[in-house]
Amino acid sequence: MDNLARLLKESWTLVEDDRARLGGHFYARLFLLDPALRQLFPVQMTGQGDRLLEAIITAIHTVDDPESFDEFLRALGRDHRKYHVADQHYATVGVALLDALRSTAGDGWNLEYDQAWREAYAAIAALMIAGAADDEDPPFWHAEVLTHQRYGPDTAVLTCRALQHPLRWRAGQYVSLEVPRHHPRVWRNYSVANAPKGDNVLEFHVRSPGAGWVSGALVRRVRPGELLRLAAPMGSMTLDRASDRDILCVAGGVGLAPIKALVEELATYNRTRWVHVFYGARHSADLYGLAGLQELVAVHPWLSVTPACSDDPDFDGELGDIPDVVARYGPWTTHDCYVSGSARMVRSTLRVLAADEVPPPHIRYDTFGDL
Repeated sequence: MDNLARLLKESWTLVEDDRARLGGHFYARLFLLDPALRQLFPVQMTGQGDRLLEAIITAIHTVDDPESFDEFLRALGRDHRKYHVADQHYATVGVALLDALRSTAGDGWNLEYDQAWREAYAAIAALMIAGAADDEDPPFWHAEVLTHQRYGPDTAVLTCRALQHPLRWRAGQYVSLEVPRHHPRVWRNYSVANAPKGDNVLEFHVRSPGAGWVSGALVRRVRPGELLRLAAPMGSMTLDRASDRDILCVAGGVGLAPIKALVEELATYNRTRWVHVFYGARHSADLYGLAGLQELVAVHPWLSVTPACSDDPDFDGELGDIPDVVARYGPWTTHDCYVSGSARMVRSTLRVLAADEVPPPHIRYDTFGDL
């Protein structure tokens, strides 16, 4: 396995700087091999290649960790049922992927690399197929929007109820979501912002400062009564109930969503662990969830919330980027740490925690964008 992992990572260096070409070649070859597959994808393919490459990168970087490799790919196979992927499609994908890798790598490609990718893809496909076959849940749930509340021009909090089948998730997980009325076959991941209560109701926090397809529709166009589609929950930023360590939660912007869910779950059983939540935004108006957190603080003496603004000198609270504020209150060496927000914010917070020598197994994070 060590040699296989070495060959995969070594060969990836030949193509990682030309990902757009790799993705373009892959999809061109895939649709040439089986034109019927084109109908499984959105009309506009922008960003689709990036999602493919993210999955490949994650797989090749976990191939030398059999447990993570197995868990990730089984979950990916379950998730891909929402795209109507069938077992026979995996062989076609494998041919297109190898062809795209060879073409993009050029003269640096060799037979050893080719065989390593064949072997790795066979394992990837087998685990994804097994994951899909073992899941008794539906490929996706229809969910009716119950409430929709805007906070400023680009942020919304909405709730929806999954219909027909129970949807089981854990606080800290995320689901893939489609808005079929506005953007069919386009899916995007969103953290669930509430702990499960047995009523099949999920809350989402969405920000769309630009013209993002799914996020833009969720913020500006979706209304109560509309139907969404939700795929199976994924993610491992969940509570370790066996731990007796105190907890640090760091949230930036709509990264509050999974942190809020974790606090709600803790509220159902915690009596002994101190929980410190740091919640940051640029301006005080962007701290849309602060009032709800303060309501929880009033009820639970083990909970504290520290808000901060990075670009609002009139804010009556901590000033500065949230990772710097967290650093001022440290060290956090003996805590379980949960971090959620933009890629830049998560990177900076992870550096703070590393400086405090927090053991990596005690850190879990969720990021919106590449690290």
